[in-house]
Amino acid sequence: MMASPVLAVEGLSKGYISGHQRVPVLTDLSLSVCSGKSLAVVGRSGSGKSTLLNLLCGLNGLDDGRITVAGESFVAGAGTEMRWAELRRRTIGVVFQDVNLMPALSLLDNVRLRTHLAGRAAGGERGWLERLGMGAEADRYPDQVSGGQAQRAALAMVFAMAPALILADEPTGSLDRHTADEVADCLFTVQQQTGCALVLATHDRELAFRCDHVLDLSTTG
Repeated sequence: MMASPVLAVEGLSKGYISGHQRVPVLTDLSLSVCSGKSLAVVGRSGSGKSTLLNLLCGLNGLDDGRITVAGESFVAGAGTEMRWAELRRRTIGVVFQDVNLMPALSLLDNVRLRTHLAGRAAGGERGWLERLGMGAEADRYPDQVSGGQAQRAALAMVFAMAPALILADEPTGSLDRHTADEVADCLFTVQQQTGCALVLATHDRELAFRCDHVLDLSTTG
């Protein structure tokens, strides 16, 4: 029997009001991603890459369609904020281009905090930083490390929470080519080893084609 996908999207539509008109961004979009698989979302600027990822983690509400994450379904309408927040806490790991680290905490304590919020057993946080080449910097603070190092720490936070789904929005967009490649290597290696699903929004075609599948929003709708 084929396993159910971690993420399933059916007939998703989203638009915004500009003046007196509704401007569609995503129209009747469907996709699915199974455990251990990766999907790259590409497209020209304004095609809806970030909008889609915000919908997939509940930061934006959809206009129509259905999103199912780890067996839990969402349709248009109010009253889902708490359910989405619980999924982001335990099930969905989100990596942004702008690293979301607490400046008053060391890198290690940032990972510990994320593990605690996800309800996972403590003890392996330093190991995740070491696995991502950040063991020597574990006790440093975010403003004491480079952008690439901070992004690796952000990945350690996500992996330590053991998510079923990772959403990565331009995670290497602000990095130089060499550092971007190193961060991408870390992301794909651990994602494949842990077997979680990955949705990666990127303008970098080279990075996109490292994924199992590619969705080009410039050609949809």
